Amino acid sequence: MIKIVTDSVASIPAEVAQARDIEVVSLFVNQDGREYREADMDVNAFYEGIAGMIDNPPTSSQPSQHVLETLFERAAEAADEVLGIFMSSKMSGTFEGAVRAARAVGERCGHLRCTLVDSTSNCGDEMFAVLDACDARDAGEGLDGCARAATDAVAASRFVFAPESLAFLKAGGRIGGASALLGGLLQISPVLTVADWETSTLAKVRTWKKTLARMADVFKEEIEAFGLKRVVVHYIGSAAPAVKWAREAIEPVAGRAVDVLPVSPVIGVHVGPAVGIAYECERPVPGKLAAPASELVFSV
Repeated sequence: MIKIVTDSVASIPAEVAQARDIEVVSLFVNQDGREYREADMDVNAFYEGIAGMIDNPPTSSQPSQHVLETLFERAAEAADEVLGIFMSSKMSGTFEGAVRAARAVGERCGHLRCTLVDSTSNCGDEMFAVLDACDARDAGEGLDGCARAATDAVAASRFVFAPESLAFLKAGGRIGGASALLGGLLQISPVLTVADWETSTLAKVRTWKKTLARMADVFKEEIEAFGLKRVVVHYIGSAAPAVKWAREAIEPVAGRAVDVLPVSPVIGVHVGPAVGIAYECERPVPGKLAAPASELVFSV
């Protein structure tokens, strides 16, 4: 049996994880001296107060080595093969922690067969790699085939998002004070994406209305060129703007109903209120991944 594992940053709804037999390892949000398992959080309730967290933003932390080793030990005992798909190794130590844990368990047990895939991203972008791996498993593919499905999804997907302000990114040290001030004064709203493991600026647009329009245009251009397999609209903060945008701007282009899902709080606390879209094309998206697929995979 192939056990598919991911982290909570993939933002997979609990009912989907259960239906697709996906094991989710939780990251943590640390707020006011308390630690919360992300997988157990009421995300919408948490996001109701996110705008007021700017002066004291929560922090986040990854799963412990003990939790990860326990997961791999259970798989070894059950003679399961494991495919782990985790968030970008340049955004968190979770992937490297999983590599260390799998190595340690493999050395102790001697019969663990495990492949780990670095999704190079997070949220829906990561989710699609997990779901494609599940599809491959359910179609009878072996561990190598499931890993290929995941890496193919990484190359064919895109996450485009825009924060309502630059305040949280500034507070987290992801942009300088001058850049945040400039954005506020000129009403410049960056359109961001994830490529080659890291967040980068896709466009700089003046006014929020034009920002939403630019993201919809990017989506339309790429699915016309490369086809559409999966799509989800994401939000941090209030769901209402994302729902409105999905219904008015995204669904007419996609030609289908589009799920609107909250972003993982571990990501949300670093970005602040935002709207975005993650989509997977039928063919690789240029500029998403320069590295060969082999650089995304670690096997035990």
